[in-house]
Amino acid sequence: MVPLDPVPRPLDHLTGFGAPDAVAWGDRHGVMTYAELEAEVARLAGALAARGLTPGARVASWLPKTRIACLMPLAAARAGLVHVPVNPALKRAQVAHILADSRATLLISQAGRVASLEAGDVPQSCEVIEEDAVVVGNPLRPSDSDPNDLVAILYTSGSTGRPKGVMLSHANLWLGAISVAHYLEIKPADRVLGVLPLSFDYGQNQLFSTWAAGASVWPLDYLTAKDVVRAVEWHDITTVAGVPPLWTQLLEATWPDEVASTLRRLTNSGGALTPRMVRALRERFPNADLYPMYGLTEAFRSTYLSPELVDAHPDSMGRAIPFAEIMIVRADGSRAAAGEAGELVHAGPLVAQGYWQDAERTAERFRPAPGFSTSGGLAVWSGDTVIESEDGLLRFVGRDDEMIKSSGNRISPTEIEDAVLAGGEVREAAAFGVPDERLGQAILVVARAADPIAVEAALRARLRRDLPVFMQPRDYVWRDELPRNANGKLDRARLKGEVTP
Repeated sequence: MVPLDPVPRPLDHLTGFGAPDAVAWGDRHGVMTYAELEAEVARLAGALAARGLTPGARVASWLPKTRIACLMPLAAARAGLVHVPVNPALKRAQVAHILADSRATLLISQAGRVASLEAGDVPQSCEVIEEDAVVVGNPLRPSDSDPNDLVAILYTSGSTGRPKGVMLSHANLWLGAISVAHYLEIKPADRVLGVLPLSFDYGQNQLFSTWAAGASVWPLDYLTAKDVVRAVEWHDITTVAGVPPLWTQLLEATWPDEVASTLRRLTNSGGALTPRMVRALRERFPNADLYPMYGLTEAFRSTYLSPELVDAHPDSMGRAIPFAEIMIVRADGSRAAAGEAGELVHAGPLVAQGYWQDAERTAERFRPAPGFSTSGGLAVWSGDTVIESEDGLLRFVGRDDEMIKSSGNRISPTEIEDAVLAGGEVREAAAFGVPDERLGQAILVVARAADPIAVEAALRARLRRDLPVFMQPRDYVWRDELPRNANGKLDRARLKGEVTP
């Protein structure tokens, strides 16, 4: 088990945990040992440094899980830069927002993706290069960066407006890697399949926690559940992380018994598993420990449920992960009693540095820890209502904001509404999440238009072009008028009650 060393180091030092000749990374094209991982990171960092970027400059990558995409977090850290990973599922409008908001000075991508961008999407100060054109430079030695320095910005949707950038330090990412590697008990012999996007906090952590344990990670861009089954078989995978919609697909897939039995560890994030799904996973993968988890990008990961407790408490969020202080707080700021609902507040060294260039929203979410906190400092006030039982296990009750949680993605309803209205086909729109067995939540849009029957097909076609798959509305409800409150604003609460179960 990885020791719980609370002293953070520069992120790029993760290359030193594995035996030099042990496999650190692999895909269908080949493998890298830990010695080769260190050499590749050093050369890529040298290539970035050779471009003359100023310390702290933002460098974005818009890539599938290629070798460069997986090495960029460590290489940018070693070069003294700030990495901005962009979800490869995003379309040009979302990419343009991230490039402009982060003030990226470099974008590394691929020809097809670059060709999809239009005039004005890339700021004039941002250079665009294709990954095939990245020329390795003189190798850089491991950095001596201050662990508190900013090293990454991860963009996550907010309940109002466009995605916001969560600022993460070396310490945030380093301690997150140590924490997860420790409580998952990852060992050097483990082989971790990385199916989550590298722009997600846990998708990126799968790289870091695997390397912190000296194990090997096998990134996979999959199209169907069969691709995952095949990868588990071909690479002798022991560990898979997923979100509930993926687990639904994997449970419906055909698993040879000898392949299913090789899995030793299943981890879940991006939405709660239902008790029925827990039972199905335990039956399908009898040799695997199941780790349900809860977290938020602003503090990475907050809680996990130990495998030995899953069968008896399938609806529990578990307890705090190492290095996290989790508190349930009343509205007056005092500690909630056992069995009493309150807001989950996360304090400690995993708490991010706030939102990039957004002091107002930072002040709303990042506030001083409650007076009874042992960590003190700034805490993340999640907005989630949670109950702690007498035995210390936590149970999720509900979310205060209007975020839609679909396929493991947190989606801003305002961003959906803006996209629906952008083409002029619709006069008014409101987006909501509705329960869905496969997705967790599906997107439903209530809208008003002069001729709904004529509009809907064209609207769907435009949104397929403008929005990624996970942001596509599934259903439209057309109304002649949308309800308003006393202030003349759209009455979202009433409308939600009318159209959602």
